[in-house]
Parts: sequence; structure tokens; C-alpha cells
Amino acid sequence: MNFTIEVPAEANPLTDQTLFHVLQSASSNNQQQVKSGAQQLQNWEKSPGFYSSLQSLLLNNSLPFEVRYLSVIQLKNGIDKYWRKTAANAIQKDEKDLIRSRSLESGINEPDRRLALQISIVIAKVTRYEYPHDWPDVLDSVLEQLQPSMGISPNSLPLSRTLLILLYIIKELSTAKLQRSRASLQSAAPNVVKVAGNIYVERVKTWMTFLTTGRCDEGGALESIEISLLALQILRRLIISGYNFPNRHAEIQGIWRILVSHFGQMLALVHGSSSLVGNNARDFIEKHLIQISKLHVNMVQTHPAGYALLPDSTGLAKAYWGLARQFGETLGSQTPTPSAKLGSDGDAGNDEGTSTKEKLTLKGLLLIRGCLKMVFNPAQTFKYQKDEDREERKTSKEIMGSDLLSGEFAREVMETLVTRFFVFTARDLKEWEEEPDEWEKTQEGGGSDWEFSVRCCSEKLFLDLMINYKDMLMQPLLTVFRNVATVQNTEVLLKDSIYAAIGLAAPVLERNLEFDFGFFLNNTLVQEVQIPHSGYNILRRRAAVILGQWLPVKEGLNRPLVYQIFQHLLDRDDQLNDQVVRVTAGRQLKNVVDPFEFAAEPFMPYVPNILGRLMVLIQEVELPDTKMALLNTISVIVTKMEQHISPFADQIISLLPPLWDQAGEEYLMKQSILGILSALATSMQAESRRYHPLIIPLIQSSIEPSSESRVYLLEDALELWSTVLVQTASPASSEIVSLVQYLFPMFEVASETLRKALEITELYIYLIPSEFLASAALIFNPFGLLLGSVKPEASGTVTSLVELLIRSADRLGGVSAVGDLTQSMLSFNLLSPLLYGLHNAYLAHQTTGPNRTKPSIDGIIETDYLNICARVAVASPSLFVSALDATIASSMPSGNLPSGKPIEWLLTEWFSHMDNIGHPAHKKLSCLALTSFLETGQPWILSRLQSLMTVWTDVVTELVVDASLEEGKVDYRDSLVYNDRNAHKPDGPEAPADERRRVLDFENPVHRIDVRVFIREKLAVAVEKCGGMEAFQTEWVQNVDEDVVTAFGALGVV
Repeated sequence: MNFTIEVPAEANPLTDQTLFHVLQSASSNNQQQVKSGAQQLQNWEKSPGFYSSLQSLLLNNSLPFEVRYLSVIQLKNGIDKYWRKTAANAIQKDEKDLIRSRSLESGINEPDRRLALQISIVIAKVTRYEYPHDWPDVLDSVLEQLQPSMGISPNSLPLSRTLLILLYIIKELSTAKLQRSRASLQSAAPNVVKVAGNIYVERVKTWMTFLTTGRCDEGGALESIEISLLALQILRRLIISGYNFPNRHAEIQGIWRILVSHFGQMLALVHGSSSLVGNNARDFIEKHLIQISKLHVNMVQTHPAGYALLPDSTGLAKAYWGLARQFGETLGSQTPTPSAKLGSDGDAGNDEGTSTKEKLTLKGLLLIRGCLKMVFNPAQTFKYQKDEDREERKTSKEIMGSDLLSGEFAREVMETLVTRFFVFTARDLKEWEEEPDEWEKTQEGGGSDWEFSVRCCSEKLFLDLMINYKDMLMQPLLTVFRNVATVQNTEVLLKDSIYAAIGLAAPVLERNLEFDFGFFLNNTLVQEVQIPHSGYNILRRRAAVILGQWLPVKEGLNRPLVYQIFQHLLDRDDQLNDQVVRVTAGRQLKNVVDPFEFAAEPFMPYVPNILGRLMVLIQEVELPDTKMALLNTISVIVTKMEQHISPFADQIISLLPPLWDQAGEEYLMKQSILGILSALATSMQAESRRYHPLIIPLIQSSIEPSSESRVYLLEDALELWSTVLVQTASPASSEIVSLVQYLFPMFEVASETLRKALEITELYIYLIPSEFLASAALIFNPFGLLLGSVKPEASGTVTSLVELLIRSADRLGGVSAVGDLTQSMLSFNLLSPLLYGLHNAYLAHQTTGPNRTKPSIDGIIETDYLNICARVAVASPSLFVSALDATIASSMPSGNLPSGKPIEWLLTEWFSHMDNIGHPAHKKLSCLALTSFLETGQPWILSRLQSLMTVWTDVVTELVVDASLEEGKVDYRDSLVYNDRNAHKPDGPEAPADERRRVLDFENPVHRIDVRVFIREKLAVAVEKCGGMEAFQTEWVQNVDEDVVTAFGALGVV
């Protein structure tokens, strides 16, 4: 019976029997049963006893394989989720103890290889969490199972399974980052190395004896070769991760010598003709060779000094180079086949996949690169180094420099790389023809892919040699180049390899006075790309690559000629311009137009043809990665052409909708399309508005909360949305306005898109201020939650937007509109957190000495909060005071803010904070706000006249300058006041958003009000409300310090 009805965990109690039926359903071929079973398993995930029950079913060998396999997979996933003590619904301790107690036995005795592998992973994951504190004896228990007596047991299954468990434990522990875990592994490493090393040596002796002499049992030899491989894998990882200085340990030196010896013997067996070495044994021996070579490479990369100081390290590197050189001699001819098609010479068909010789060659190249890095570019470390450590590093460099990396060796390697490894093989040419998309992509060698390709690794090694031995290698390279680089020379493959070297060495050669790349370009390369003979498509591809390498580093080249070459290489009608040539040209064109010295005007005549051919090529290729690379080239062209791209915009836009539809769920492709649209909008500025009918639906479909593509495209869609708003002229279309509704869900504290959403909000406030003021409630509610809960940078953006809304309200509707906006701020709880933060700062600043407390907001945020207060106060002081009282009254039931007159403590904090306001505009704004309170005539401001005069003196002294150009005359002016609306207008094109910002900034009170005049006017109002100057002097001025009055009077304000 199978459960097909999904029920809650409580309604379907967990027992071994019910669990068995659910697992059977989840592993059946019936999709409905699979779905219901998977849901029930998910319901049980957090139930006590679930994972120990899974293990119980796993231990039952009589159950179907599918049920047991699903059990171990569920157990493995549960350990990832719930084994940590800090995890929600973590597995209980008694259940963990039960799982641990049965793990090793289940893994050691499991006959099925697939289940044994998964059980080993489960044990390793548990060990990662539990060792050494909660499961301190796990390694000892495993090592006990690896006793010498087991080695001669007729049943080798327990030994094989135990080694598999140990291998995965070491793999898990070696990836641990915590020092505690690494130290535990290092303390156990010597014992593990001793046991695994003995097993390895004994088993290798067994199967090697059989393969060389025919003695011993063939079946036993094959079992031994599998076991020795497991032991070797353990040793490889443990030697690297289990020791900080492996060269200092005798057991590692001994194992190292044995492995070096075995490496040579195994190579001889693989390359020999013994009939005893069958295909199965050969495969295992080759796996041994690969593991040993990985150890050598990992050692030189992780412990470079240790590698150099281990026995026969330089001899080993030379042996690897010997292997590489032998492999290089087999890499095809230097003349392409005369057949009409590339790659049809027959040789390529004999090479299926990557041979062991090629893999070992790759390891050899990586090893030599590691040795070069050790000598010329050693890794820097912040760890404390003892004298012994420093001496070892010094000695290792000397050994490598003198015994291996001589000038003669470097020249030999360079010559072999160029003449052998850079030359295309028959397999390369066949793949070029049969799988052009895939082959072209592999030749890019970007990222870390170069570590897995002989050709790409050869290029990296060549560049290392040229950089570090340039004085020695440059002349031989140029000599060969001059002999080969003639139009009359028809050895295409040789020329391609030499040109490849010249391209790679561009950063080194560009300053060499003996080499003139411009001459080569004008007299040789331009002719060779036009030769119509068979095989010359190889040189055409190389021409694109070499130009992409030289243009970014060499100035003064004939760029129009380069553009003509690329235009020619992208021509589909030329038969030699096959897909590889054209795709390579399309990729490399990005590097040609991207440099800083690129100018749009010389490129203009070639744009129509180049863009048209790129678009045809995008439709032709099939790989999404290739399409994206070509789209990236178009994007760079659009960006670099700036406004000059406008005549060709329709041509580009016509390509995008079909590509979007074809992309389907290839979201990286859609990201590239959004990037091109963003670049077009930026370059075309206001002219891009005609493309809004295409752009806006794409933005909407990418940002809708219900959209499946939102998670992939949101970031790029927001960037495009922002760009569109920057370039949108007023008035905004209804389609632009309709997107506003999607902004508000993004105002979440944990949202990764918050910064961009706030930036877009600012652009909208400038674009449609009336609409935003009408829907201010939708903004203030989330803004109130953001204040105090985000980083200072984001908090500053939020307060700046509130300021912008207040300024917009004042501009559009005066005090009445500011009053409505302030009421919305009060109703939707925006003022309460703001005043709470200021009051908390006030209380903190009243404490001193050891009992001093730290405010909940820092000085920058306090300034931002005071700026909002200042904006309202400058618009209407009485409105601000009323809003302040109303906020306190509404907060009294919750006890967040104190009763009484809030203006008293707020002014005390405001005046004390003035010295901490660094930005002149912000300081002036606060000065205007505090001064405007004088018009109320209230004692709470007049009693602070001394503080006011101090602020006035400070601000006027800082801002007012003498603008007179005539000697003997003075003309004091506020330096922040703008007198000309167009004073800050740029000389070039101005984006509509920048214009709107400039216009509103011109009307900012900070830039319209002269602070001296404002102080004079507000003082006059205060004097009048006090009953005249005499009463004002008697009641208020006489309480001000005489020096303060004198300093203020010297300003000549009144």
C-alpha cells in the first residue's frame, strides 16, 4: 500500500513502517506518489526521531535499494540543515548519539558501492560538526579497523569501505576554516599517515609484483590496486592539509620518496607493452599517476617552500618538463592539411577525450608555474614568521633559482611552448569545424578554466616567463617573429603560434623600441587577413585576437585601419570568415573600442556595417554564453559612442525583442539585454524616450512581485529603470508613473534592492512631485520603520528624501502643503522615531564620567534628523512646534517620549550639536531654523539668545565673503546663495533629471536666503514682539555674555 494523500505530521505519526511506505512512494515512478511522499517527508523533517528512523531503514539490507538510497539522501540533507546545535529545530542529543553509534558499522559492512559512498559522506559531515569535542574517538575508531590483520583478510570489502570513510572524513576536515578544526586534524595526521601509508605501500607491492612478474593472484592484484588508490587519495589530502610544514616531518619525506619512485615505475608500466597490464589495471594505474601529480602540484601551490625542500624536488620538476616536452612533440604538424575543410586529416579521430599523458603534461605546466611564482612572486602572509620559516623561504628560492629556473631552462620552455603547445592540433582543427561555438568558447580561457586546458595553461606560463625573463627571452622571440612574419611565408600554423606569443607578450613588448607593432599592422597583418587561400582563416582569427591584445596597451596605432580589419573579419559573405573567425572578431572588438583613448568620430563610418554583422552573428550562434559575449560588445560600443549612437539605435533595438523571446529562462541573456537598453538610454539621453513602449513592459515584467524572473532580473531592471528616469523629460508619461506602485514593496529593511529603490524614489520625487506628495502616506510608513534600523548611509538617504518632499511641498503649495505633509508624517509615525532618537541623544549627552551613556544614534544620523526638523521650521516655525507637541502627545501612551515642553530639550540638544555639523549647507540650514523661532517671541528661544548669537557668529564668519572687486570697497555676500539659475548648468548636454535637480536646488532656502539678511529680519520681529529695542535689551540682551555680544556686533549684521 502506498500513501498518496498528503497529511500533516501529527495526523500521520512517524513509525518505521509508515516511513518505509512514504519512502517507497517518494521513490516510485508515479509522479503523484512522488509528490505526496516528498511532502510527507518534508512534514516529518522537524519531528524527533525522524533521522534515526531513516538510519534504521538504511541499515536493513533486506529493503529495496531505492528505499535505502532515499533514506541516506534524506539523512545527509538533514545533517546539513539540523545537526548544528544552533540550528532551528536542531536534532536532539540522544538522537545524535544513536546515529553516531551506528554510523561506522553501517558504512564498513555496506556491500553496495553507491550506498557506501553516501554513508561515508554522512559520517564525514557528522565528523565535521562533532570532532573533536563530541566525537573525539572517531578517527581512532576508524584506524582500529585498519589493522594489519585486515590487510591479509580474504574479504577486502571492510578494508575498502573503511578507507572510503576515512577519505571523506579527511576531505571534510581539510576544508574546515576554523583553527580549532585544523589543529585537530593536524594532531591526528601522523597516525593516519602511518596507517594509510603502510596500506598503500603493501598493496602497491602486491599488484606491482603481479604486473611485472605474473606472480600472485590476478583477482587479489585488482583488489589491491583499488585499495591502494583509496589510500593514496587519503595521503594526498592529508599531506597538504594536515601539516603546516610538511618538509620538516620524517614520515612525509619518506612517503614523498616512495611516491616519486612509484611515479616513475607506474609511468613505465603504462607506456610498456606487458600483456599483464590489461585495460582495467591500466585505468587504475593512470588514476594513481594523476593522484600523485595532484599531490605534487598541490604541494608547490600550498607549501611552496616545503616543495622545494622535499627530496629531489627540482629533479621532479625537470622530469615533468621532460614529459611535457615529449607530449609536445606529438602535437601535430605546422602546416594545415591541404584539404578544403579543416580538421579532416584523420588524426583527430583517434584521440577520444583527454589522454593521461595530456593530463600529466598539464600538471607539469602547473608545477613549473608554481615554481616560478615561488621565486618571482611569492605569496605574502600576515602570519608571524619565525626565523626558521624565513630561512626556509629564502633557501627554497635559491634552490629553485639555481637548480631549476636557469635562463637556459626558461628559454627552452618558452621555445617549446611557442613552437609546440601554441600550434593547433588536428583535434583542434576538427573541433573548430564540427563544434565552432563550443571550441571558440574553450579558447577564451577566462576565469579559472585555464587550469584545465594545456593550451590556456601554456599561455599563462609563457606570459610568466616573458615577464620574469624579458631581457633574456625578448630577443629570441623577436628574431623568430621577424623570420616568420612575412606575407610570403605560408606556414599558417607556425605563424599563428608565433603571433599568439606576440599577442600574449604585448604588455612586455609594447615599450620595446626594437619592435614596432604599428609597422607589422600596416604592412603585414592587413595583407594577411585578405589572403583568400585555404587555412588562412586561422590567421584571420589570430589577427582579431592579437589586435584585441595590443589595442588596450599601445597608443597611436592606426585605428581606422583596425576598424576596417574587423569590418572585414565580420563579413559573412567571405567564405574564409567562418563562424569561429567572426565570433572571435566580435568578442575582441570589445577590447578594441573599450580603451580610454577611443574616439567616436573615427569609428562612425564603420558602425552600420559592424553593428549589422554583429546582430546577424548573434542570431546565428547557438550558445547563450556566446550570444551574451557579443551583446556585451554591442553594449560597450553603445556606451563608448555616447550620443553618436543615436542614428543606429533603431537598428540595435530591432534585434532585442526577438532575442528576449528566444532567451526563455536564460536569464543571463535577459540581463545582457537589459544592460544594452540601459546603455542606450544613457547614450541617447532624452531621445531614448521613443523606446519607452518597449522598455517599460520589460521593466514591469522584471520587477512585479509575482514575476518568476524577478529574482534573476530585478537588479538589472532597477538599473535600467533608474537610467530611464534620469533621461525622462517632464511631464512623465502615464506608463512611467504606473511603475511607482512597484517601488513600495522594496522598502524593506533586509531588502538587497533598498539602495537602488531609494535612488529611484528620489528621481520620481523630482519628476512627479505632486503625485508623490499625494501618496506620501505610502512612503512615510515604511520610512518610519527604516529610521534607526538601517546603516547610517541608508538612513541618510531616507532623511534626504523626506527633506526633498518637504522642499517640493513648500515650492508647490507653500506653508499649507508643508502642513499637510507634516500631518502625514505625524499620522504615519515618521516623526516619533525621529524625535525618540534625538531625545535619546539628549539624555546621553547629559551624562558624564564613568556613568556616561552612548546615544542610540551617531552624530551623522543626528544631523540628518535635525535637517528634517529644520526644513519644517524654516517653512513655518509655529507649524513645527505644533507638530512637535502633537507627536509627544500621541507617544505618551506608549511612553516612548517624555511629557512636558519638548521644544526645551530639543533646543538644548540642537544647539549643543551645532559644532558637530560639518557640511556648511547643513549648518546654515540649522542656523536658519533656529533663527526662525525668534518670530514666535517665546521665552524658550529668547532665553537662548547667547547660544543663538554664538551660532550666528560662527555661521556668518564661515559663509559670508567679500565679493567686491574694487579696492577700498566691501560687498559682503553669502557664499551659498545662488544668484543665477544657470550658474551650475554644464557646458555639455544635461540630463533631464539633472536639470530638475538644478532648478529645485536653486529654490532651496539654503541657496536663496542671505543669512545676514535673514538674521536681521528675524531679530527685528523679535524686538517688535518684545515691545521695542529697549525692552529687548533689558529683558534678554543683558543676560548675554559681553564678549559674545561684541563678537556678534563686529559682524555688522545689525
